[in-house]
Amino acid sequence: MSRPALSGPIIDKYAIIPILACIFALIAFPLLSLVNTPDLQATLSGMDARPEPRIFWPTMTALSVLLAVLNRSRRSKLTLPPHIICLLAYLAFAGASVLWSFSPRSSFMRFVQQVMIVTSIVLPVILATRTVDMMRGVFLCFACALILNLPFVLYGSNDFVPYGAKLVDIGIEGYFEGKNYLGECAAPALLLSLYEMRCPGWGRRALGFSVFVLAILLVFLSHSKTALGLALVSPFLASLTLTVRKMTRISPAIILLSIPISWIVLSHVSNLSMERLSYILYGDSSLTGRTVIWDFAQSEIQRSPFLGWGYQSFWLVPGSPSLEAPGWVKGMPNAHNGYYDTMLELGRVGLAFLSVFILATLHAIGRVADRNPARARLLLSLALFVIMYNFLESLWMRGFEFLWLLFVIVAAEIARYCQPFPLRRVEYRSRSLKPGSPGPLSGAQTSRLRISLP
Repeated sequence: MSRPALSGPIIDKYAIIPILACIFALIAFPLLSLVNTPDLQATLSGMDARPEPRIFWPTMTALSVLLAVLNRSRRSKLTLPPHIICLLAYLAFAGASVLWSFSPRSSFMRFVQQVMIVTSIVLPVILATRTVDMMRGVFLCFACALILNLPFVLYGSNDFVPYGAKLVDIGIEGYFEGKNYLGECAAPALLLSLYEMRCPGWGRRALGFSVFVLAILLVFLSHSKTALGLALVSPFLASLTLTVRKMTRISPAIILLSIPISWIVLSHVSNLSMERLSYILYGDSSLTGRTVIWDFAQSEIQRSPFLGWGYQSFWLVPGSPSLEAPGWVKGMPNAHNGYYDTMLELGRVGLAFLSVFILATLHAIGRVADRNPARARLLLSLALFVIMYNFLESLWMRGFEFLWLLFVIVAAEIARYCQPFPLRRVEYRSRSLKPGSPGPLSGAQTSRLRISLP
């Protein structure tokens, strides 16, 4: 297995913007929310209760566009790879859904925010200097988040939520205000630390190992079994996929697509199902009540199967069908499944847009593997974690959820590697050869002088 190449600097005027976006979603906003909990009525009306997102995202968008306008040399060389075009098409269809949305005002405002989020990440990452190590900056963001969570974990206590007639211990939440968020933060940090531990430099490896140990500790304390399981499966599956791709030259998208297809075939010819698998692993066939939510979601999808109810215009929207859900389901903010929520909001057409975007992103990782196999394994591991986690939580294009931002950063980082990398040529001054001096360099020696990019 190849080791990560020497990386370039983290800081770049373009790279600062997506890193700030990651800090805001992962650290700043959750800590600010502890001071002032968002108002439920503001959430129902589609407005953010706090003013910070209304200030932060327009500012980041304006800076991104301004930097792109000022730097004409980079803008003229910018080409959008197919998977970024698929992302923009997915986003555009979400905007079009405002026309048939159940709550046009709420849908439009959340769509505008999503446009600003995508712009603030994709545009700066693609325009960033080729040698900037973007993923190291993301690693430091997650590392800081884990360290800041330590006081809340050490002096906090386990939280309990009602589940049927009993209370369920959901572990320690840290400074986050939602179940599983601490696990969602620790698991990507674990994946990023695995890459850091294989990079050159004892200081970098020591920090990677420290964050790895801390991530394992926090994911256990958060009781996020799913996050831990997927964090262990993702790098193994990524390495296996890229190995098969190297041997067969088959696209990673096709290799990975064979897994859900095989699962569908297997579940139809046997009695193996998600509920049965959940019972075997956790002793709970309902996946902590998720199957109840999914049954209701499926019934509502059938009422508007092709175009859905409009982007972000179903759950917790006044007068929407979600308020007619049975029992505690009516209070859910989402379906706890990103793919069901996509069909609820954008129908099967929207799910098709999302699927094409995911498959195009996985396919593009093959180009990264040709240039930097270690970086490709990291990007594929992170992408697979988010893709699989969406089967149990809803993250696709939902505000500034930090795992959604992480996936967009991964997609934009892949796009940066898809740009043509010009080789730097080493120029030599002509001089007369002295006795005993080395002769002209051979072709093989010259090729070794080419500077490898991260």
